[in-house]
Amino acid sequence: MSLTLLLGGARAGKSSIAVEAAAAWTGPVAVIVTAEIRDEEMAERIRRHRAHRPSDWETVEEPLELEAALRSIPEGSLALVDCLTLWVSNLMEKGFIDEEIEERAQAAVTTATARVGDTIVVSNEVGSGIVPLSALARRYRDLLGRVNSTWAEASDRTGLVVAGQVLPLSRAHEFWGMR
Repeated sequence: MSLTLLLGGARAGKSSIAVEAAAAWTGPVAVIVTAEIRDEEMAERIRRHRAHRPSDWETVEEPLELEAALRSIPEGSLALVDCLTLWVSNLMEKGFIDEEIEERAQAAVTTATARVGDTIVVSNEVGSGIVPLSALARRYRDLLGRVNSTWAEASDRTGLVVAGQVLPLSRAHEFWGMR
């Protein structure tokens, strides 16, 4: 089936576009959420996201084990992963080193591409701004960029979401017209 990656800045509309695309799927939909309620602001964000999704969609709350969560989705169901951004930060917070996180990302990508059913993945593009002052923020920016690249390379379709609009992205060889 197909793998779609939606990248963009915070509050750009990635999740809304992913939900809209998933709603067009003719079969069941399962949403894998990586967010955890840690404060009132995050609780409100999660509440808004839940309210925006149809109530008959399955929800799998999994902040760390993305590959296992993808494996748990029944064949023929669309899987919507929201989002890689929090997944990477959750793993960093638990003490995983970059290489382990990149290995987990590759394993999850392999699982996603082998699924019988489409997969839509949401992630933030955090590398477009200034160079962060702290080493931890630079590590996060660089690591998420590599994880996003892993997913983009395996994706059938990658889009950059800006102001609620999707800009299709192409691989370098496609952009230059090379084979």
